[in-house]
Amino acid sequence: MVKVSNRSCIRRLGMKSMKAARTRNIIAILAIALTTVLFTSLFTIAMSINDGFQQNNFRQVGGFSHGGFKYLTQEQFEELREDPLIHQWGLRRFLGMPNEQPFNKSHVEVGYSDANQAHWMYCDPVEGRLPKEGTDEAATDLHVLELLGVEPRLGAEFTLSFEVDGQKTTQTFTLCGWWEYDSAIVANHILIPESRVNAILEETGVDPASSQDGMTGSWNLDVMFQNSLHIERDMEQVLQNHGYQNESRSSGDNFIRTGVNWGYSGAQLAESLDPTVVIAIGAMLLLIIFTGYLIIYNVFQISVTNDIRFYGLLKTIGTTPRQLRQIIRQQALLLSAVGIPLGLLIGWFVGGKLTPVIVDRLNGISHVVSVNPIIFIASALFSLLTVTLSCRKPGRMAAKVSPVEAVRYTEGSGSIPKKQVKKSTKGAGLFSMAWANLGRSRSKTVVTVLSLSLAVVLLNMTVTFTGGFDMDKYLANNVVSDFILADAGYFQVGGDLFHAGMSLPEDAIKTVTAQGGVADGGRIYGRTSNIQEFVDEDYYRSIWSRWNPADVVDQLVAREDRNEAGQLSVNAQLFGMEPFALDQLTVLEGDLSKLHDPDERYIAAVYGEDDYGNPEMGSHWARLGDTVTLRYVDEIEYYYTDTGEIIADFDQVDPDGARDFDSRVVSYRDVEYTVAALVSVPHAISYRYYGSDEFVLNAQTFIQDTGTDKVMLYAFNMEDDAANDAMESFLADYTETQAPQYDYESKATYEAEFESFRSMFFLLGSVLSFIVGLVGILNFFNAILTGILTRRREFAVLQSVGMTGRQLKTMLVWEGLLYGIGTIGLAVLLSVVAGPQLGTAMNSMFWFFSYRFTLLPILAVLPVLLLLGVTLPLGVYHFVAKSTIVERLRETE
Repeated sequence: MVKVSNRSCIRRLGMKSMKAARTRNIIAILAIALTTVLFTSLFTIAMSINDGFQQNNFRQVGGFSHGGFKYLTQEQFEELREDPLIHQWGLRRFLGMPNEQPFNKSHVEVGYSDANQAHWMYCDPVEGRLPKEGTDEAATDLHVLELLGVEPRLGAEFTLSFEVDGQKTTQTFTLCGWWEYDSAIVANHILIPESRVNAILEETGVDPASSQDGMTGSWNLDVMFQNSLHIERDMEQVLQNHGYQNESRSSGDNFIRTGVNWGYSGAQLAESLDPTVVIAIGAMLLLIIFTGYLIIYNVFQISVTNDIRFYGLLKTIGTTPRQLRQIIRQQALLLSAVGIPLGLLIGWFVGGKLTPVIVDRLNGISHVVSVNPIIFIASALFSLLTVTLSCRKPGRMAAKVSPVEAVRYTEGSGSIPKKQVKKSTKGAGLFSMAWANLGRSRSKTVVTVLSLSLAVVLLNMTVTFTGGFDMDKYLANNVVSDFILADAGYFQVGGDLFHAGMSLPEDAIKTVTAQGGVADGGRIYGRTSNIQEFVDEDYYRSIWSRWNPADVVDQLVAREDRNEAGQLSVNAQLFGMEPFALDQLTVLEGDLSKLHDPDERYIAAVYGEDDYGNPEMGSHWARLGDTVTLRYVDEIEYYYTDTGEIIADFDQVDPDGARDFDSRVVSYRDVEYTVAALVSVPHAISYRYYGSDEFVLNAQTFIQDTGTDKVMLYAFNMEDDAANDAMESFLADYTETQAPQYDYESKATYEAEFESFRSMFFLLGSVLSFIVGLVGILNFFNAILTGILTRRREFAVLQSVGMTGRQLKTMLVWEGLLYGIGTIGLAVLLSVVAGPQLGTAMNSMFWFFSYRFTLLPILAVLPVLLLLGVTLPLGVYHFVAKSTIVERLRETE
């Protein structure tokens, strides 16, 4: 067999075929461009939200380094920084924090950071520079300067008092630079030279190697690796390279604490990549590809159908099936070369415009429009893959057709079964003719109905999803009253544990209630004295083993005192609640009203809940009816464990830490209580940290038995919306200007947060439904257009034998309506099948989700589909009917 080089001939045939069908080319280019717009806009939105989410995470973390090795000695720091895995490194040394006014509401850290570290912590001066070594210079942000009452002017001096490992010091600095304040960043920084850090450590007598808090003055090494995919693994490898480990301090002196920047979503995904996540990502990508496939496949199928006679004639002159497939593939690639770049440009523009709209409805997402090259590369590849897949079947169709079949081909003839057709003596009705016409090309009909149904189903799922967000469930865990007033430190994440200095005075409560409009309220008293309980060793181990390895738990058990029954003596957390606060508790078992019995000592045991409000019955040992003995400690003494010598003055304890010491109870009162109820305390009125078993007493009993009356918070409701708005305005001013040491939370804040969260998901789903809907409508338009264009001569024949123009238009309208009715039917079926699965998945992901089945969005879309079913066929027919019947009869088949 002689091989003939005819590639150029095939290319010319393909080009001429394309030139002869310019209208179809435009439609195909638009289809490819629209598919690319779909990919690009979705990827742009996703990458922008991811980048914004990461940026906000970094601001919450306090920086964007990959991770850090904490509390090192200078020798360890100098050793680890040379590891070849580390791409870049930065040094940070913490010195101290001011905690008195005006810094009681702000987390401000004083210390040294080199240029890399300062940049990673967003401490890049917009004016001035970082401090120079050997000077008294300092750089900070505008918020710190505002709190200090210092004008942002280079060379300005300011004085600051702060604690260095418990030692108070007052220092004066010269301002050398500042940067903008970012409220999302948890910690503010005052950066000073490392030489000044060393001088202050020496001045206060603090040795980094033996500091009480274990971190003051130590060397912290933050690092950047080549990428962020396996941060934790890379950090562990660095430690192993130098003989260190981060598992347990008790395992040896080679322990080094590490921290991984949880803000990197890629690292989170890599660490949590399980089959479920892979399946979810794969399903999402397949959905996107399938959406693009529906439109492009339909375009190429229609194009091949229209040119089938041309391909048949080519086969008569010797063109092989492979060459026919090459012609179609060549046309697809040429059309892609125009459509894909156009779609990339429009898609990024659309995504860029939609991203800020979506982000505005999100809490905790920074405004970023990503220009990551992955967006364009992935979109182009996905579009090219979709085009390649879409033209495979039409290519096989063209390759298989025989010359004789091609010449005789009319739309759908290839799909008519070769069986005896039953003849009817009745005339064909317009509806039955329309139904038969849809069956002539079943694949085109199925693709069109499926693409339209997909958009309707997505819209229905979006409404179902966002409608399932239950505000009552969301607020139940975050809000128990219209307002909560407390010391500012109570609301600080990671702030101090509640103590007497954080108590809310009666004057503050009276000031608030004096504003009027308060319907009801109640105080919650917090523990400020030493209170102990007695628990079994097994229970103690079950609790503390959640956070500590077995050897550490052994050490903890050995240190605890025991009573005569062998139970361990441990700290207990106690609430004192007025009736309003008690009413906000969730009673799991028992009766809370017994707590008010003046003749008995009743108590409620507090149980934890998971994110879905389910009680964790293993979180407490006390059961209904049990006797709880609380030991109220009046006096303790400290002693050295090696000799038993009593430490008369705790401030004079061995400063070098060479001798271990412990404490023991000297004077106490034991009070027995009966457990009247098992309850859970909403987070909003809890201690907001976990440390000990918790119990609840009524306020009067709490004050009487503990001998303390320190109010942790005051929760209250307002009479109506007007009073609520007035109180919101008053508290905002009161806690900012009149009494800045206090702060508040309001129900309105959480309601706005919830609505923002819900509207964000609704917008995302609506945008996706709209884009997919455009795909479906374009498929519908293509199906109607090509169906009418390919049957122009057929319609002329029908009209020549008596069918009126009105009857013909009625038949075409029935075809359009059947598309719409089929779309709704399929959408209802898919929603009924997929709805419960969506509900189950969402219930497992969002604790405030309640599945509610609905078909209202589908019913709302029905009139739109029926309108399209009427107007599109009539519009296309109006264009075709411009030619006379005689002109259409003269057209060749």
